[in-house]
Amino acid sequence: MFTYVCLGSADLQRSAAFYDAVMGALGLSRCDTGSEDSDGWLGWGAYVDSGQFELALWLCEPFNGQPPAAGNGTMVALRATSWQQVQTFHQQALLHGGTSEGEPGLRPHYGAEFYVAYVRDPDGNKLAAVCRGVLAAG
Repeated sequence: MFTYVCLGSADLQRSAAFYDAVMGALGLSRCDTGSEDSDGWLGWGAYVDSGQFELALWLCEPFNGQPPAAGNGTMVALRATSWQQVQTFHQQALLHGGTSEGEPGLRPHYGAEFYVAYVRDPDGNKLAAVCRGVLAAG
């Protein structure tokens, strides 16, 4: 359904440190666009054949020059493959300037095996790391 999601950042260097850590906790690395045109953009996930295949989370300074603003009710949920990844994601977020919006744990009201942690990045964007399935918390 999606090809990419883009979030605004007031400080790309700060965002790079935060997202390298939290996306790395989920096994994701930075996109390599293979061109200079990506100046001012940072992406994590997949960007292949000049974007012919893309499944990525991107950050940039807003085009209109206004400060970035997190949307009320807006959240990006990222797939985790284990409870440990969810826990590491949350921990790395807090170590790199993020804030907790919900400790790692089961949320049975969303499903018996719905394990999630919620954070906000340094710009206030809300993120979740979700693992669906009973996996050892390790």
